[in-house]
Amino acid sequence: MVDTKTPGDKTLSVPSKTLTLKPRVETGTVRQSFSHGRTKQVVVEKRGKRRLAGEAPAAEASGAPEPTVAKAASARPPLARPAAPVAPRNNSGVVLRTLTEDERSARASALADAKARDDEERRLAEEEAKRRNSKEGIEQAEREAAEARRKAEEERHRQDEEAKRKAELEAKKRFGEVEARAAAATARAAAAPPARPPGVAAEASDEDEAPRQVRRGPGGAMRPVAAPKTTAKPSPQKQRGRLTLVTALNADDVRERSIASFRRRTQRLKGHASSEPKEKLTREVVIPEAINIQELANRMSERAVDVIRLLMKQGAMHKITDVIDADTAQLIAEELGHTVKRVAASDVEEGLFDVVDDSTDTEPRSPVVTVMGHVDHGKTSLLDALRHANVVSGEAGGITQHIGAYQVASPDGRKITFIDTPGHAAFTAMRARGAKVTDIVILVVAADDGVMPQTVEAINHAKAAKVPMIVAINKIDKPDARPERVRTELLQHEVQVESLGGEVVDVEVSAKNKTNLDRLLEMISLQAELLDLKTNAARPAEGTVIEAKLDRGRGPVATVLVQRGTLRVGDIVVAGAEMGRVRALISDKGETLEEAGPSVPVEVLGFNGPPEAGDRLAVVENEARARQVTSYRAHQKRENAAASISGMRGSLEQMMSQLKTSGRKEFPLIVKADVQGSLEAILGSLEKLGTDEVAARILHAGVGGISESDVTLAEGFNAAILGFSVRANKEAAAAAKRNGIEIRYYNIIYDLVDDIKTAMSGLLAPTLRETMLGNAQILEVFNISKVGKVAGCRVTDGTVERGANVRLIRDNVVVHEGKLSTLKRFKDEVKEVASGQECGMAFENYGDMRVGDIIECYRVETIQRSL
Repeated sequence: MVDTKTPGDKTLSVPSKTLTLKPRVETGTVRQSFSHGRTKQVVVEKRGKRRLAGEAPAAEASGAPEPTVAKAASARPPLARPAAPVAPRNNSGVVLRTLTEDERSARASALADAKARDDEERRLAEEEAKRRNSKEGIEQAEREAAEARRKAEEERHRQDEEAKRKAELEAKKRFGEVEARAAAATARAAAAPPARPPGVAAEASDEDEAPRQVRRGPGGAMRPVAAPKTTAKPSPQKQRGRLTLVTALNADDVRERSIASFRRRTQRLKGHASSEPKEKLTREVVIPEAINIQELANRMSERAVDVIRLLMKQGAMHKITDVIDADTAQLIAEELGHTVKRVAASDVEEGLFDVVDDSTDTEPRSPVVTVMGHVDHGKTSLLDALRHANVVSGEAGGITQHIGAYQVASPDGRKITFIDTPGHAAFTAMRARGAKVTDIVILVVAADDGVMPQTVEAINHAKAAKVPMIVAINKIDKPDARPERVRTELLQHEVQVESLGGEVVDVEVSAKNKTNLDRLLEMISLQAELLDLKTNAARPAEGTVIEAKLDRGRGPVATVLVQRGTLRVGDIVVAGAEMGRVRALISDKGETLEEAGPSVPVEVLGFNGPPEAGDRLAVVENEARARQVTSYRAHQKRENAAASISGMRGSLEQMMSQLKTSGRKEFPLIVKADVQGSLEAILGSLEKLGTDEVAARILHAGVGGISESDVTLAEGFNAAILGFSVRANKEAAAAAKRNGIEIRYYNIIYDLVDDIKTAMSGLLAPTLRETMLGNAQILEVFNISKVGKVAGCRVTDGTVERGANVRLIRDNVVVHEGKLSTLKRFKDEVKEVASGQECGMAFENYGDMRVGDIIECYRVETIQRSL
């Protein structure tokens, strides 16, 4: 069919086979060469111009090289609307069949798809170029920042001018070689032969074919470089990025140095400046009391060899692991130009106690009152009358052997904290401890007994603690009570009561009849108002351990008097060498509390072990700080114990005293008590029993029941075990019975002390005492065969006994001491001869007797000593 609407168009010949579109892209591979001998295989696509059937490929026939895709795309005119089909003709001029409507639509759709693909490729190329531009901008900024840092570093570390000039010349020379190589590559790309396959970059082959020179770099490696050309102009900077078809076929640009090459060049330039002298860095070095050389070098960032070299200059030879003292370490650090901060191991305790409170946050607190006085003057009975309780009946023997803390409400509703102390001489430490934590001291004096030794001691404790005193004259209900005598006796110890013109308040009371108790509480409240007792209850708690014990069911229990702040359940506390988390707080009435404020006595449960009585308690922020403090205190405790035991330490006087007591006998003991205060009193009393000849040796002393390990220790040293208000468990009792270890139980301290005193007295050597019997004078000396010499004597005074000890005195000089072996009267053996009678005497193993000698007869008696 022929279309006559466009008669000027040529006819197209249509083959008989089905119309299909041939692929317009032909692919090939090109190997690119890079610097340092690196190569890469690149896939290159070749696209031919679309031709109509019957046209001769003029470009191929002429042998001209095919233009690249980028140039062909730019030279191709935009696609026009497809023309109307004409009748095709063959070579012989025969008109062929025209394209059908389906074929034309298929052709149009194929052309549209090709255009869409071209647009998509162009868009992708533009996006790739933008991405490369942004990446190149970032890299350029990095290079500029690196260059700026390098310049700042060179400015700060200035070297001499000659070295700097040489470095700059070498840098310029290397940079010129790179530019010359880039210019040569551009020139070779312009002169490329036309027969080279399309799409291949010119620079790679030119670099392969160009003559190469060999140059040695700073590291000694051999690498080929192109000969420099000074006339070449540097090419414009090229966008770097991933190698794609567009970048590979773009012959107008020339490859330049990569980022890695630029970084290597920067490192080479910096390498010349590495020989510059570095600036000395000064550090603050923390030096403890002792430090080893390696740790000191690490803290100064110096070499340990340099530290050892300095020590050798000072005449000291050390290894890297040797420990040096703080003074030597400070000298070394200062000589190396560092500053020193000295710290001590005791610094871990800083900030635990005595932190100043803000005066605006303080509030009034209850007064702490300590009851002191002589034994049996009624201290505990007076406190029982105030508390409406009966503590005396619970104490063994009716005497106080434990320190107790209680709270009593005064008539005006205020709380008053009372601390009861023992009055016996053995509990001096307890009384001193009670005076330290108190605000007011009540001195209890019996009206019928007057001032006694422990009363004087209590007065001295109160004066040493600098606390006000209130005198309570007790037992005024007795017929022989004389309060005026008490006031007069107190004047001897500088205690002047108000009735005698002094400042000390005195109150006459009767604990038995509860007389004047309200007035006593009123005086305590008045004295507390004068003291103006205030503290901050919102801060972490501080307090003092009044008493400590080991309870079988509850574990370590400490009676604590909170002095500042508020103690809460869950707080981490430290007391002496023990730490723990508060599990429970129990009041003096047995009630469980959630918190305890200032001046409140409580029992604290949760310690790892029983602390010592008198230890200060503090709340810390975490367990790490608590472990740090307790480990330091435990270390100090071990060192003090070792120093007291070791005989190599101490002063000259201590060494002399040890020489004197080196031969004394020891009485080994193991002491277990119910509370820390009683144990302290027992140990103090036993220590006072010791003399130069015998002393008690305490192998172990602790709080709690007697265990099997105590029995094992006693067996090794053949020691006795003393239990004060405690008992041995079943296993320990069986082991003691099996091994023959004596366990003695006591609940009154004086019974324990008396028994130990009697046992230690048995270790003392007895005393020998001479008793004179009589004197005799030798009148004649007889020499009897088989007997020896016999002296005929007359007894001048006393009596002479056979077997008694005798002394032979000649010219008032003792020439012999021995025993009288023979005593005869008229040839008969007699036991004794009275004064004025004559007798015959013979000595054991001695015969040098002369007329006129005096014989002194005496008896030696052995007397057992006691402490």
